[in-house]
This record gives sequence, structure tokens and C-alpha cells, in this order.
Amino acid sequence: MRTIAIDAMGGENAPEAIVKAVLKAKNEMPETKFLLFGDKEQLRELIPADQINDQLGVVATTETIADEDEPVKAIRRKKDSSMVVAANFVKEGKADALLSLGNTGALLACGIFIIGRIKGIVRPGLMPTLPVQNSDDGFNMVDVGANAKSKPEYLLQWAEMASYYAQKIRGIDNPRITLLNNGAESDKGDDVHQKAYELLKDSDLNFVGNIEGNELLLGNADVVVTDGFTGNAVLKNIEGTSSVILHLLKDSLLNGNLMTKMGALMVKGSLASLKSKFDTAKYGGAVLLGVNAPVVKTHGRSNERPIYYTLKQVDKMIEEKLVEDFRDEFSEK
Repeated sequence: MRTIAIDAMGGENAPEAIVKAVLKAKNEMPETKFLLFGDKEQLRELIPADQINDQLGVVATTETIADEDEPVKAIRRKKDSSMVVAANFVKEGKADALLSLGNTGALLACGIFIIGRIKGIVRPGLMPTLPVQNSDDGFNMVDVGANAKSKPEYLLQWAEMASYYAQKIRGIDNPRITLLNNGAESDKGDDVHQKAYELLKDSDLNFVGNIEGNELLLGNADVVVTDGFTGNAVLKNIEGTSSVILHLLKDSLLNGNLMTKMGALMVKGSLASLKSKFDTAKYGGAVLLGVNAPVVKTHGRSNERPIYYTLKQVDKMIEEKLVEDFRDEFSEK
């Protein structure tokens, strides 16, 4: 039976939203065990007694890592926090994967320092799946913040892992790999990006060249590789811009005159389709590529729905033996 260790105390809607998502996923994933780490009394109040069985368990912890905690200090000092205890279960082989909505830096630290890097991987990278305008497939972008400074070889390894993820988990045949840069030409960018371009071009990947920021959501790439500083800035920009546009659109339609409201009713179906295109919940969470087990971060403000999809994502990563394949591939290099 596959086992997912879940930090049940991380995130703004914890533990209620997490428990709801687990109870929903549990019925659809009979071959998977869910271990919830956190305040035993709170969790027992939320979980019906008849649901505690071989497929769902609670591991009591006494501490929680807060968003404002300094990541590395927090995992060292809060040994009995829900996140750290869950990470140690994965390290010790008592669970196959780790999921959290909590402090991103602390989760990255748990992945790198507790669960550990795969031999041959120089630096793990954080990778979400983001929407595009012309399909529901989206695209992967890596790294989005696990590394403030990057080297060309890091970007090559991230591209290799992300390409494999896109094939195995997202079902993309021969994923198109691009390098985020400030121009389409091969000589664009700083030394890191120019060298990364050459490494990607000489690899066995389906590298199709540079991509600029204004093309990211057009569907021209399946994987976009970038340094962690740029990736994090781009990710926050996409999230912020999408949120503002949808808010402004909704506000203008609801607070307009009668004609505006009548028009809104007429295009209601199209607007729902537009909202669905930019619904990132269906893609699950951001994956920390390059560590010895699936480690996945879901947005801290998530409700039941994105957590549910992330549980399905994590389960598929375990089922497909993604990390084992990475280990075999990179340990030989």
C-alpha cells in the first residue's frame, strides 16, 4: 500500500480543508494510506471514528512551523512539528511521500536536509504546473524559488527531470523544452543562460530554444526552465495578474448597469470556461524535484479542492515510481 505523509497543520485552512480533501480522496484511492500529522485532538474531532482504519491514521505532534519562522532554524528547533515528523517518516521509509501547505522554505529544507538529495543531483528545483490559453495541459516551470543562484548544469538537470515528469505524470509525449530568456536568439542572456542554452541544445531533450516572458501562457512549451530567482518572480507575477484580472472582470460585471448585467448573463458560459482555463487547482501542487521521495507543496490558502487534486498527483508520482527512475538515471552519471 502506498503511503502519503501529510502535514495537517500547515496552511490557512488547516486542518479542516486537509481532512475534507483526505476523506474525499480516500474513497477513490483504496490502495493508498493517508497519515495525518498534527494536533491529535483537533484531527480526531474532524475525522469520523469509523474512518480511522488501515487506510487513514493520525500521528500526534505538538508543534507547528509558522509561515514567519526562519526555515532552517525551524526544522532544527521544532523537532516535534507536524512537518518535521512527517518528513522523518518519509526518511525512515514509513511513508512514501510528503505533502504540506505550510512554510515553503521549511518544506524545502525538510526535503533537502531530512529526506535528502538524490545522488547525482546537484541542486533540487521547485516546479509547479501553470495554465496556458490553448489547452488544459498547462506547462511546467522550474525552478521557481528553491535556488536564488543557479549554474548552467543545474538548469540542465531540472530540464531533464521536468521532461520526464511531463511524460510520466502529465502524459505529454516528447515534451517541448524551452529556456526562459530575454530574447529568442541563442546569444541572449547572461553567461549562465548562454551556457545553459548550449547544454540544453547538446542534450537528448526536445529543446526548442528560448522563450520570452510574454509567450509563457501561449502554449508554446511543455517545460520552461529558468533560474530560481527569475522563476519565482515570474510565478508571483502570473498569480497576481491572473487574480487581479478575474477580480476586475467580476467587479465590473456585477456592479455595472442593467445592460452590463444582462450581457454578463449572456456570456456566463464563456466566462466560466475562461475561469476554468486559469484554474490551477486541477494541476495539484509544486514538486521539489531531485530529492529521495516525492515532496509536494500546495498553496497555503488552498481549500479542499486543490488539496484533493494534489493528493491524486502525489499518489500518481508514487505509483509511477518517478523518484526511483530519477535515482537510477542520475546515479549513473
